[in-house]
Amino acid sequence: MSKPVGEVTRGTTNPNRLRRMDHWVARRYGPLLRAAADPLVVDLGYGGAPVTTVELYRRLRRARGDVRVVGLEIEPERVALGEAVASPPGLTFARGGFELAGLRPVLVRAANVLRQYPEDAVAGAWGLMGARGAVVVDGTCDELGRLGAWIAVEDGEPVTLTLSASLAHLERPATFAERLPKALIHRNTPGEGVHALLAALDDAWRDAAGSSVFGPRDRWRRTVEAARAGGVPVQEPPSRWRDGEVTVAWGVVG
Repeated sequence: MSKPVGEVTRGTTNPNRLRRMDHWVARRYGPLLRAAADPLVVDLGYGGAPVTTVELYRRLRRARGDVRVVGLEIEPERVALGEAVASPPGLTFARGGFELAGLRPVLVRAANVLRQYPEDAVAGAWGLMGARGAVVVDGTCDELGRLGAWIAVEDGEPVTLTLSASLAHLERPATFAERLPKALIHRNTPGEGVHALLAALDDAWRDAAGSSVFGPRDRWRRTVEAARAGGVPVQEPPSRWRDGEVTVAWGVVG
């Protein structure tokens, strides 16, 4: 096998760290998995422990019972840790990088990977991962999975940005800036779309402070509702707002 494309990253992880991203992937791309002739998913760069790959497998099995998940890592020691897991049918581990070890997945999850690369490496990595038609979800979250953001990439081009938070721990929407994916983190400046989006959510959050007595979910719902009324083209339906989630088309921030 040729040398994997990429570099070894820090690899820290925690159980349930990626639960918010996983649930979004299952909802958004469940139909894609169900329609696929071969429902193969790659978890790229799962880190120093395979726990989040196992969790991804279990969550996607609810969307399609015969889904296959392959956890890829560059470092052989991490691959060995994955292989040591008592894996159910359809869950395997292998050595690989952005070239995906020659696999042809329907979807690739790359969580907390590209954040550790230079910004000018992002587009090339997206292109490699999506070269054979895979949807790529490139995201970042905090250590406990309470605050995250991810980009969906289709045909090598970004199509959406999603922000997701545990509302009980959300101080204000501006804190999403700390977890923006690499493609956006340096663009959170006045005049840029992502800066305007966070500012609009922050203003609406402040204006909805009075609804805090009904709980953070109600405050977030009112925040997204006000932001949409103010012109933010929110994609997720109102049923998702109470869970601390909002998705916008890439054109809003890109």
